[in-house]
Amino acid sequence: MRWAWDQQLLLLLLRGRGRDNRGRVWAGAILLWLLLMLATPRISHSHALHLFADMRNFLGEPLPPPPPPPPLPASRVPNTLNVLTTFPFLLVGVPGLVLCLSGCCFGISLRGEMWGWAFFYAATATAAFGSAYYHLKPDDDRVVWDKLPMMASAASLLSILVIERIDERMGISCLSSLITLVLVSIACERTFDDLRLCMMFHIVPCIAIPALLFLFPPKYTHSRFWFCATGFYLLARFEAIADKKIYSASQYIISGHSLEHLCLAMVPIILTVMLWFRSIKIARHENVSSATS
Repeated sequence: MRWAWDQQLLLLLLRGRGRDNRGRVWAGAILLWLLLMLATPRISHSHALHLFADMRNFLGEPLPPPPPPPPLPASRVPNTLNVLTTFPFLLVGVPGLVLCLSGCCFGISLRGEMWGWAFFYAATATAAFGSAYYHLKPDDDRVVWDKLPMMASAASLLSILVIERIDERMGISCLSSLITLVLVSIACERTFDDLRLCMMFHIVPCIAIPALLFLFPPKYTHSRFWFCATGFYLLARFEAIADKKIYSASQYIISGHSLEHLCLAMVPIILTVMLWFRSIKIARHENVSSATS
């Protein structure tokens, strides 16, 4: 009996501190963002960002191509592998969205979680079309459709962890704030030719998600899948940096950028398996009420 009252008192203290510290957390995040923006130089668009290692077309081209190169047939798909490797996003995003909204297959106990996961799967499915559209003709105008869904999915994952491990209301406000920041980042990129905010969405999840996993206890079982998904995300970032080296090491079969797409697609696949098999590990509210009765 005493243990139950101690647990209830601890939960009340944590909730009270969460409300008191919520403003401090947001103020600290805004201050950190301002410091990063002031301390780092502006990062502009470069044509080199669109020059990927593997730019072969469907059915291949003779190596080396005869001068001058003949016009490509209409049936060929430019940057074939970079385009085709985006469709696993669609294959996992659409079923994941359907199963999430059905509410009968996934281990989701809060309404805020359901909307967070639905947004994640919708962004994942949209990434297939946005990334394929960009890779058909990579340039500064199309790259926004490649970045926007990826940034939205990263924002939703971070918010889902806040909902699961800290507080539902805080997580929902985090989701709306991060989605607003995504739109602001895209607007800054298009208006001021500044990629710093967009690049933060590649860096922050690598730091914030493992930090949340270590600092806050899991509510569900199978939480190790989060670490596995984070590992694939970090591997994808490495493959993007080593695009040309991987293409050369693979005897020009597949590039690092194509492998990046496949590794990024593994993230929603792993998290879908987690949602399918997991169950509630710490029923925070229910355990307290049942123990005190």
